[in-house]
Amino acid sequence: MAGVLEGIRVLDFGRYIAGPFCGTMLGDLGAEVIRIEKLDGSEDRWVTPVAEGGEGAMFLQMGRNKLGLTLNPMKPAGQEIVRKLVAVSDVVIANLPYEDLKRMGIDYETISAINPRIILATNSTFGSEGPYATRVGFDTIGQAMSGAMHLSGDGKVPTRANAPFVDFGSALLSTVGVLAALMDRAKSGKGQKVETALLRTAINITNSHLIEQAALQLNRIATLNRGFTAGPSDSYKCKDGWIYAMTIGQPLFVRWCKLMGDEGLAKDPRFKDDLARGDNGEALSAIMQKWCDTRTVTEALTELEANRIPAGPVYAPQQTLDDPHVKAAEFFHHMDYPGMAKPAPVLQEPVKLSRTPLTIRSRAPKLGEHTDQILRELGYEAAAIEKLRADRVV
Repeated sequence: MAGVLEGIRVLDFGRYIAGPFCGTMLGDLGAEVIRIEKLDGSEDRWVTPVAEGGEGAMFLQMGRNKLGLTLNPMKPAGQEIVRKLVAVSDVVIANLPYEDLKRMGIDYETISAINPRIILATNSTFGSEGPYATRVGFDTIGQAMSGAMHLSGDGKVPTRANAPFVDFGSALLSTVGVLAALMDRAKSGKGQKVETALLRTAINITNSHLIEQAALQLNRIATLNRGFTAGPSDSYKCKDGWIYAMTIGQPLFVRWCKLMGDEGLAKDPRFKDDLARGDNGEALSAIMQKWCDTRTVTEALTELEANRIPAGPVYAPQQTLDDPHVKAAEFFHHMDYPGMAKPAPVLQEPVKLSRTPLTIRSRAPKLGEHTDQILRELGYEAAAIEKLRADRVV
């Protein structure tokens, strides 16, 4: 089945997550995505190696549905290849410093002069404007400067989330921007620049906390896993593991009080509403923890579900892989890759479309796997390709 973006060609100069996962999403939607990387492989190819060749877990996820091209765009012959690719493409992705975009000839002014219909999706740490525009950074810088790290942990040591949610959030916002730009281009015939920034994404995620701070000046500090504005909302240790359970809103809280065997808690002024319950969350967590002390994870979750109180087990990664719902709902596409002892479990569909589903059609490419194929399509003869290779252009 053809994807909704069949016929769209994307040039992915991205690195790590914020750029490449935008390309991955566009590829899942049916676009032809060409990953362009350094001749010896870009750094993100080798992060957390899991294959015999050194390819990393992140690359196997990000590289699906992409063709692999090695290229040195700093050399004149490499810049010529870039120009030829831009002329026949629809989208360029590059989460690189803006000065690097200019040196590589993929800044918006340059590529739009070649192809006025081209769409450039850029991501940086701080954006193209403001005093920090030239600074570099990663996901955790966004977490740190948005307030997210301050509000996480024990209140003594700021704590980052190990899962790079700022990077993935930026990639998803880039995808939304590219899709919107493609829709506009269908009407106007013109491309445009789509810009995201890690700090902008992170602040979007912490925005409600920032609004509360501006309005009330509460100067909140981290409370481990307890919720700020609802309760009980915390992680709890059972006899054989951990769970997370939470109540938000009066109906849920009343049901929780009945489950705890103390309906009078619902009339306690300390717990009169969500905000009060958040302020007094330590007392509520203590009640819930005592209840969990005598139960296994399965027993606790069974009772919580029977009372329609949101809860779930706190999993280690292997438990996530083994979860019966994850298996039954076929969350994973088990992707073979050269040098892998067994298939890599790559998420099948980040979003499900009923009529035009996202699909994984091909594994991540080996280094430069499709270089010759792409150059032939651009009109290069075999001898010319060999010279480019000998000159370390590709």
